Amino acid sequence: MTGRTLPDRAPVVIVGGGIMGVSIAYHLAAAGVRDVVLLDKGSLGSGSTCKAAGGVRAQFSDPLNITLGRRSLDTFATFADRFDQEIDFHRVGYLFLLSDRDDVATFEHNVALQNELGVPTRMIDVAEAKRLSPLISTDGLLAAAYSPTDGHCTPESVVLGYATAARRAGATLVPHCAVTGVDVRDGRIRAVQTNGGTIATSAVICAAGAWSAEVGSWVGVDLPVTPLRRQILITEPVTGLDPDTPFTIDFATTYYFHREGQGLLLGMSDPEETPGFKLNRSDDWLPRIGEVMEHRTPALADVGIRSGWAGLYETTPDNNALLGRASTVSDFIYATGFSGHGFLMGPAVGEIVRDLYLDRTPFIDIGALDADRFRGAVHRPELNIV
Repeated sequence: MTGRTLPDRAPVVIVGGGIMGVSIAYHLAAAGVRDVVLLDKGSLGSGSTCKAAGGVRAQFSDPLNITLGRRSLDTFATFADRFDQEIDFHRVGYLFLLSDRDDVATFEHNVALQNELGVPTRMIDVAEAKRLSPLISTDGLLAAAYSPTDGHCTPESVVLGYATAARRAGATLVPHCAVTGVDVRDGRIRAVQTNGGTIATSAVICAAGAWSAEVGSWVGVDLPVTPLRRQILITEPVTGLDPDTPFTIDFATTYYFHREGQGLLLGMSDPEETPGFKLNRSDDWLPRIGEVMEHRTPALADVGIRSGWAGLYETTPDNNALLGRASTVSDFIYATGFSGHGFLMGPAVGEIVRDLYLDRTPFIDIGALDADRFRGAVHRPELNIV
């Protein structure tokens, strides 16, 4: 822990300093909640947030996720003005490349739903997909889905913007302070234990991402979040790279890329990956992504790799978030399990958690994201996960 003195007490303690935590801290403090405390065992954003690809979109298959994505896009678009923090928001669109007839039918349904909810997605033909993303090979493609209002930005800058605004509004953010337990008596939260001391509190908000299952266990709440390694590469400069290249995803393989400076950021899920807190880069993955790159973006065959890293998805059984208030212990609120899409939903979720804490009605019904849903037999999986 740093040399910073912890407060003896706080009305609410947030566990986790990624996009979710800092967004929640800001929205609570801005709403007038005094003495909000946020704790993170590392630097702010050093968990999954700053390992993310930075994509922001509203192209999902579930109405809740579409709405969360769209609401957050509105914030990203105005973030620099609202928070006096540049986040390098590039509204170049998201382009999903489709090579399977069933996927085309699914995306046609999704696009209709997105349009009903105000997202200007459209199905396009292969020729237009090639025009939008010139680096791709169209071999095997049948169609594509495109939304011009999606894009990408810099996660570290978003975290800094929210953290600065939260502190200005009176919140206390303490990095390098690990939470080690939560005291519960008679069904009520009494205190949070840390490696720097004890904070008396009656409310805890879990925004611990891939580490949330342990936090939930401290209060007897099952948060079925599983860590899964995902890897990202950054290329050397790409000659003639179109600055308006959209965030392009080959849906069948999950291979994706977007512009990053003069080069590209690219990644792909690994079908052979196993769960666990693995943050090292795996050499076994490189030949697999290389094979897909050679097929879908042969123009990149001779481009060198400059750097890369590994991060963690916080997956749930149905690829939907866990968002709500615990039913078995008072004032334990959770916002986790976003299955790789927490960064893009962080602004909207901050608003929702603020309202849950203040006993207000959120702008959207989140009942379907309650962690207790897994006790039943009916799930509604999010299909547009890469």
